[in-house]
Amino acid sequence: MAQSNIKVKVQKFGNFLSSMVLPNIGAFIAWGLITALFIPTGFFPNESLAKLVSPMVTYLLPLLIGYTGGKLVHDQRGGVVGAIATMGVIIGAPDTPMFLGAMIMGPLGGYVIKKFDQAIEGKIKSGFEMLVNNFSAGILGAILAILSFLAIGPAVDGFTQILVSGVDWLIDTGLLPLTSILIEPAKILFLNNAINHGVLSPIGLEQVQDTGKSILFLLEANPGPGLGILLAFTLFGKGTAKQSAPGAGIIHFFGGIHEIYFPYVLMKPMLFFAVILGGMSGVFTLVLLGGGLASPASPGSILAIAAVTPPQASAYIANFAAVIVATIVSFVISSLVLKTSKQQDENIEEAAKKMQEMKGKKSSVANTFSNKQGVLPENVKKIVFACDAGMGSSAMGASLLRKKVKEAGLDVHVTNSAISNLQSDAQIVITQEELTPRAKAKLPDAYHISVDNFLSSPEYDKLIDSLQNGVSEPLTEIVEDSQQNVSEVDHNHDNDDLLLEENIYLNQEFATKEEAIRFAGNALVKAGYVEESYVDAMIDRENLTSTYMGNSVAIPHGTEEAKKAVIRSGFTVIQVPNGVDFDGEKAKLIFGIAGKDGTHLEILSGIAVICSDEKNVEQLVQAKTTKELLAIINSK
Repeated sequence: MAQSNIKVKVQKFGNFLSSMVLPNIGAFIAWGLITALFIPTGFFPNESLAKLVSPMVTYLLPLLIGYTGGKLVHDQRGGVVGAIATMGVIIGAPDTPMFLGAMIMGPLGGYVIKKFDQAIEGKIKSGFEMLVNNFSAGILGAILAILSFLAIGPAVDGFTQILVSGVDWLIDTGLLPLTSILIEPAKILFLNNAINHGVLSPIGLEQVQDTGKSILFLLEANPGPGLGILLAFTLFGKGTAKQSAPGAGIIHFFGGIHEIYFPYVLMKPMLFFAVILGGMSGVFTLVLLGGGLASPASPGSILAIAAVTPPQASAYIANFAAVIVATIVSFVISSLVLKTSKQQDENIEEAAKKMQEMKGKKSSVANTFSNKQGVLPENVKKIVFACDAGMGSSAMGASLLRKKVKEAGLDVHVTNSAISNLQSDAQIVITQEELTPRAKAKLPDAYHISVDNFLSSPEYDKLIDSLQNGVSEPLTEIVEDSQQNVSEVDHNHDNDDLLLEENIYLNQEFATKEEAIRFAGNALVKAGYVEESYVDAMIDRENLTSTYMGNSVAIPHGTEEAKKAVIRSGFTVIQVPNGVDFDGEKAKLIFGIAGKDGTHLEILSGIAVICSDEKNVEQLVQAKTTKELLAIINSK
């Protein structure tokens, strides 16, 4: 268990590092192309255009990484402070590209301004918000820039030089191929981002300054080891693995998606030797022939590798030879493993599921291997909407589908639940797209449906259609039973206490969704519905998956663990006529939710039905007074 936790933490760290680098890969490629084209040894030497090379690698690329790192921590303000702090580390060590420094100072800048904003939240007098926001970012950014100039920059510079010297020593002693013993298994265990973006790319860019290329960019990106595996399965594999391998090989080699060959290795662990020895032979070839790239190749496609190979013929020969040699060695060893295997059918689908479990999040390629589309169960009696906490989006979705089920005259029980509380009797489980893998892991035998809009998903009507064609029993009084848990808990609770006029806020404006969610959370605190800790839990819930429901409506609420911070059920309504961005969608109505013991479900059901009609939502957004808005909700 301890080892598993360590692996998860390393994966998260690696994912965070890659999240700073990957959005800016286009800038790295632009710099690599300009370098390859216009430096004195380039395809089209041009002294004037070559002046772009040094400023881009010294200032542009580290600043982009620093800004992105800060933004990951605290949105736009975090990005700005992160970029200011990164500038200090750049100037503090002008002779070294400060990629490692940017990866430190960017997130640190975002963290510092985030903590400051949390400390002063609700304490700024009206009218002074912009003044405080601007000066706080400026002052804290300046302090961090000075700190990074005096201390962090020189320290990172020294550390980078040690790492570069270590790599040079490995190359000089001929030991660099041994790095494949770590790198190739790390790729399959999803630890490669920590190695690649945390160590190899920054050192590689330092080497590019001196030699115009770096072998480090090909240690992880070489597609040869994976291609050898897939070619072996194409010729000597069995069952679904053999059938899927040719297509996977094309995606891997030309698309650069290395993840697609991981399930094949996991299916036969002996193949770890094939990728390790294939990787080692490729690195040995690079060292022998003097190969390397001018910038990172991402994704690891042969096309991307060709694009950032330095313009000398010897470089192309070395790089392509490394790919070919790695492929041949991996293919030979993989073929021996497969031909001596006694396994009759290789279930690539099961291996893909195992890979996704190891990754700890949804895999972009796991569905490639799925031959099962799922069959709607016969005689469906129970449908469950599931979300993280089971009190917000799932309750609204369940309310809408329950209404459609009743109108269709079907004998089906529709309810909602937290994913962690899903029961084995659920025949159909409906979740937001991002949460479907978790729901499948919890209840793999159920029929799963993914939706991206709980308020107006076409999947509801498709499901009703399918149920009508397959369910013969008419509805009696079962729908009333399906709401029994709501009616029972509501007998002793006055719904008038759940949504009060003083908890409705009109004509609000927010720069970010986090700002809007914190406003809704603080309103719940002020109304006595929740404890202060619930506000941070609302942000944590949003980080899991968006609480935007569709039709310009968002319903931020806490995580399942935060239910203990709910004092009593209640709502707050925030009207945002100009909208606030929720991951690319504009939310104009925000319902902050605190649910305890299901007492909020009846009114939430009513809100769901109201907001499923965009005309009703528009009326709520245009309401001029709190009385008018409350009257619209109560009249529907």
